[in-house]
Amino acid sequence: MTAVREFFFVIFPYICLASFVLGHFWRYHYDKFGWTSHSSQLYESKTLRWASPMWHFGLLMVLLGHVSGLLIPESWTEALGISESMYHAGALGLGGIFGVIMFIGFVGLVARRLATGSVRISSLPSDKFMYPLLTIVIVLGLINTLYFQIFDVYNYRPTISEWFRSIFYLHPDASLVTGAPWSYQLHAVFAFLLIGIWPYTRLVHVLSVPIWYLKRPYVVYRSRKPELDANGRDPRPGWERPGLEKSRR
Repeated sequence: MTAVREFFFVIFPYICLASFVLGHFWRYHYDKFGWTSHSSQLYESKTLRWASPMWHFGLLMVLLGHVSGLLIPESWTEALGISESMYHAGALGLGGIFGVIMFIGFVGLVARRLATGSVRISSLPSDKFMYPLLTIVIVLGLINTLYFQIFDVYNYRPTISEWFRSIFYLHPDASLVTGAPWSYQLHAVFAFLLIGIWPYTRLVHVLSVPIWYLKRPYVVYRSRKPELDANGRDPRPGWERPGLEKSRR
């Protein structure tokens, strides 16, 4: 049992992290055209319209909660005057709300993919492994948040969080997770497995957020034959390249 624990909580995380980094490098160099979410909006948009925002917004907030719970030591929050009970209440309230929002959106997306023939046909082979794995990770996360934070309160910060940070210190301590509830241990293992297969699925599009869209000029659509003013220009407001007005004169 010790050998199994050492593998999953000492060796396995590094295998998955290496796959995450090298996999993205390989995907970018050999499958640039496949680096996309493979949108199926043209096939069905009614369910996608509400399920996708719930899934993405809920996921973003849950990930931020994980960053807070796993990377910020308990001593830091206590130094700021945030007691464990206060942190626990906030994590339970916000984590529970956003976790449920994320789960509802995910269920809607999966139901849409299974019920809509055109969407189901467009699914990738990797989806058959990715979606079940995502389901396991999400359900285990909800169990940790809703059950072990309400009925059987467990403080994961001195154990799971310390173990997680020890991985990046290059000195992982598997003994920290020995006494953790089974759902926490499974959640950690399946989450790292998800990280390991990430580059080979549609999840790769997360690293392609078009942040540069925020600073690009507006795209103006005009008819092919606009009514020009006395100066020969389109009188309707719109973006023009700097210096274009002078060149016309």
